[in-house]
Amino acid sequence: MTTDIKAPVFPESVAEGTIATWHKQPGEQCERDELIVDIETDKVVLEVVAPADGVISEVVKGEGDTVESGEVIGKFAEGESGSSGGGEEKAPEKEAEASSTEASEPAESDSGKTSEPAAESSGEEPMLSPAAKKLAEEKGVNPKQVEATGRDGRVLKEDILRHLEQGPQESTPQGSGKTAEQGKPQQPPEASMPAGERPEKRVPMTRMRASIARRLVDVQQTTAMLTTFNEVNMKPIMDIRQSYKDTFEKRHGIKLGFMGFFVKAACEALKRFPAVNASIDGTDMVYHGYQDIGIAVSTERGLVVPVLRDADALSVADVEQGITEFGKKARDGKLTIDEMTGGTFSITNGGIFGSLLSTPILNPPQTAILGMHKIQERPMAVNGEVVVQPMMYLALSYDHRMIDGKEAVQFLVTIKELLEDPARILLDV
Repeated sequence: MTTDIKAPVFPESVAEGTIATWHKQPGEQCERDELIVDIETDKVVLEVVAPADGVISEVVKGEGDTVESGEVIGKFAEGESGSSGGGEEKAPEKEAEASSTEASEPAESDSGKTSEPAAESSGEEPMLSPAAKKLAEEKGVNPKQVEATGRDGRVLKEDILRHLEQGPQESTPQGSGKTAEQGKPQQPPEASMPAGERPEKRVPMTRMRASIARRLVDVQQTTAMLTTFNEVNMKPIMDIRQSYKDTFEKRHGIKLGFMGFFVKAACEALKRFPAVNASIDGTDMVYHGYQDIGIAVSTERGLVVPVLRDADALSVADVEQGITEFGKKARDGKLTIDEMTGGTFSITNGGIFGSLLSTPILNPPQTAILGMHKIQERPMAVNGEVVVQPMMYLALSYDHRMIDGKEAVQFLVTIKELLEDPARILLDV
């Protein structure tokens, strides 16, 4: 029985998506609930799984194609086997597995060296995924020269891109027992390039990256964004962390970082300055009676901002646990739309990449964002003496339409005071 493979129903905030990767190709065996295709939207990557055991009979939308919510992207044949053809009987599992292994693994010659790939030595064309075939034709790449990493020796789009990055490969005479990669001397890629060549690589912008770029431009054009700076002595927080990090990890099963203190300090400061926790909706100013803190997380696809709900009610351990889970989900592409929707205030930490000072950009419709930076030892005047202290610059970007300069400065000073004397958070002073 053949059924339609449809794109998931997108949330209201997502209009369309793009086919990112087909993990299974037509005729390839699939198991029920096995991942078959990724669809990238402006915010997240959605996964489509096999509805039952069977094979993909047809790909309607190829990699890079735009799809709408619920649109048919392929056809799925339930109960069929990718190894059988027409009315032939399905081969036994073990036998099929053995033949697949033989086809995908390079044969060993008598001398123990790896022989040439079967497709190249026999002159046969290797199997290519639809996206790889299209890219190879556009770039004029010979698929026989590309190292295949797909199942059963299939050349994937990523293999073509990797081949283009590595540059032209020197061919190896037949029968030498070495691949082209093994045969050439180890040297920097630029050394093998012709003199005067200036290589370039053109890669389409991902949907998420394009969305981020569009939002950042919109923010700068539609808000009255200003940034105010201050600095905080991190020694009190570092002393607490040094004293209790082992006990904390043993008790809660998570490492004690700095973000938990910053989130708790931000929540307390937001209660004192409600305008910083507000948002603008048209001509209305919306004041929120709760603190949902967005934490900026960097991923290979771009910057995402998952939200800690009701952060004021969370303990430091809860905050650290939540941020760790967000980081893992972001790296695996498992964040949901709900986890990145909303938020009344955001925190971004450029210090983990070595940034000493920056001006963070607002995350609309929020009206403020706090930027953390690198901790660096600097000489400071303490009680009339010069003392070396671990200092961090803080930056608060805010929408001047909603927040006056006085409120922004006082908010940042409050953050500074709470971090330099953490007892204030407990005593609410």
